[in-house]
Amino acid sequence: MPPQIAPPFGYQEVVPLLKTHRLRLPAAGDVPEFLRRANAVPISHTEFQPAAREYSIVFTTGDEGKSYAVVAVLGIAANENLFFADGAWAGGVYVPAYSRRYPFCMARVTLNKVEQQDRLICVEKAAIDDAAGEAMFDAQGQPAQKWTGIERLLTEYEADLERSREMCAVLADYGLLEPFTMQATLNKDKGGGTMNLTGMQRVSEKNLENLNAAQLKNLMRKGFLARIYLHLLSLENFARLLERKAARQPTG
Repeated sequence: MPPQIAPPFGYQEVVPLLKTHRLRLPAAGDVPEFLRRANAVPISHTEFQPAAREYSIVFTTGDEGKSYAVVAVLGIAANENLFFADGAWAGGVYVPAYSRRYPFCMARVTLNKVEQQDRLICVEKAAIDDAAGEAMFDAQGQPAQKWTGIERLLTEYEADLERSREMCAVLADYGLLEPFTMQATLNKDKGGGTMNLTGMQRVSEKNLENLNAAQLKNLMRKGFLARIYLHLLSLENFARLLERKAARQPTG
């Protein structure tokens, strides 16, 4: 059986990157199509600090609590990115690495129904353009200078995502995550009505206080405790997100 490659969130069809591929790369500042209408984007371990300044950082689960992911909230309604306007990400706002790495990714590969441990550098198939695309390697197979920077971003980001996954697993294991809903009421002149953002989880401060010394020490040692506080502080950004929503002209 040929290897099965699961594309990450938002990607259509990814294929292993070959040295012979020529690619159409996004211009600086371009935002992938799927993120223009996504109300959340995954973030990694080292992104907590820059992301917490602008976004609310929350936890989500797609498998009923078996595993969790960390995301930055981009919008209040479905298919709404309030940080994308006029063809670009909002100026002066941190752009998550998930957007900056596109059209590349490190994908999980399943061979004969067994998920392989190593990730494979892949690219969105639609970005391959043998006629007008840009080469990442020369005729001798040596990497172009641009590719060296991209490869570093991909490998560092993937390792960083692993630390995020580990953090989520530890928080779930310690019983720290609890579901919550964010309610927002828009002014009548902005369309009015109450909106509920659901499907989010946050760290319970009460449960955090009840951890034993060994658990707290483990959270500190791994650098997770600092990120818990960044996450909790970032929830204040929901008010700023609502301001962004209110600043948009009502549609329809």
